[in-house]
Amino acid sequence: MWKESSEEPQPLRTGLTTGTCATACCVAAAHHLLSRLNKEKKDIDEIIFSPKQVSITLPKGKIVELTIDSYSPVISGVENNIASDSEHLVKTTTIKDAGDDPDATHGATVFVELSLQDKNHITFSAAEGVGTVTRDGLALAIGEPAINPVPRKMMLEHLQDVAKEYAYQGGFSVAVGIENGEAIAQKTMNPRLGIMGGLSVLGTTGIVRPFSCAAWIASIFQGMDVAIANGIDHLVATTGNTSEETIKNHYEKLGSPLSDMALIEMGDFAGAVLKHSKKVAIKQLTFCGGIGKISKLANGHMDLNSRVSAIDFQHMADIAQSLGADETLLEKIIQANTSVEVLQLCQQHNIPIGDALCEQALLVARKKIARKTISRKTPSDNIILTVWAIDRKGCFVGYASDKTAGDKIDNNVSDRPA
Repeated sequence: MWKESSEEPQPLRTGLTTGTCATACCVAAAHHLLSRLNKEKKDIDEIIFSPKQVSITLPKGKIVELTIDSYSPVISGVENNIASDSEHLVKTTTIKDAGDDPDATHGATVFVELSLQDKNHITFSAAEGVGTVTRDGLALAIGEPAINPVPRKMMLEHLQDVAKEYAYQGGFSVAVGIENGEAIAQKTMNPRLGIMGGLSVLGTTGIVRPFSCAAWIASIFQGMDVAIANGIDHLVATTGNTSEETIKNHYEKLGSPLSDMALIEMGDFAGAVLKHSKKVAIKQLTFCGGIGKISKLANGHMDLNSRVSAIDFQHMADIAQSLGADETLLEKIIQANTSVEVLQLCQQHNIPIGDALCEQALLVARKKIARKTISRKTPSDNIILTVWAIDRKGCFVGYASDKTAGDKIDNNVSDRPA
């Protein structure tokens, strides 16, 4: 039987990012190696320091403590350009706790293989489960391990602090990995972003905030950046698998197939797409989603998740009324249980509510990306917007586009289905 939930909402736990976990592993490994090195140099009978708990200072100054799960020698690190001397190379692990956030890496084992090197600098590489950048447009160059700038900075600074503690003048080679990361990455947008072979080591604050979905929003921004960097100027944002497949098939039938890079899996975060559209040089932005999601956008909601925004049946009734719906139909719309039911009611009475909702959603999107001042036009003022709505079977049930806006396009081929 299901356990009854509390009548009072419980506070949600925050978690720690993959970058914070990797930093903790670095600190633990550095203490282990440098205390061993000191013992060898001084030829003293001293216990090697392998801390079970490690304190990490996050970018905003907060100090958190993580548990180190294991220490083990690494037999060979040649694949990661790490010296194979096991006495000067150690692997440390910790278990990621993402708190109450539905993070794909919650519970994953994050590890670092750390070795000492003569030169006084710190290098990073990808171990098992961490991806490699293969496309332009990300914060990292092609060929770099997918370890983002903030986690790199955290690891760098903490390693430097440990080195000072031991008066160590050399450097470190850092290989970051995530067990089963390559398999987990298939559930993320990394393959589409051109991050191949595993996950990204993420984090800007070091903390995972429950249901902030910061990683998803960051991947939306990255996806848009990658597309632009690779010469794509028409982006298509979809709410899920059905809408993505529907719009892909539509453009293939038009003879204008979409690159995977052009497809932005926005989920519920329409606001994130619109926000970033003001910063990137795109010519055309198309939205495609279920009729319920599009109705929420039409009502001004930027987060389309049911936890945040509900379908407003009164709003849908108001639109239907403007299209000529009678009182009987309006009452049925207000009493409806789902957006699909509203759609079916309107279709029975030849009320084009799908198109009307798309038109309203387009106006909301246009207003969102418009400049606050009207002194001069910016790229976002010229973006051609198109909105599609689909039903649960993946059939188009609504459409709106301002194809006359901005730059001229080839109007010999219409997006509108026959």
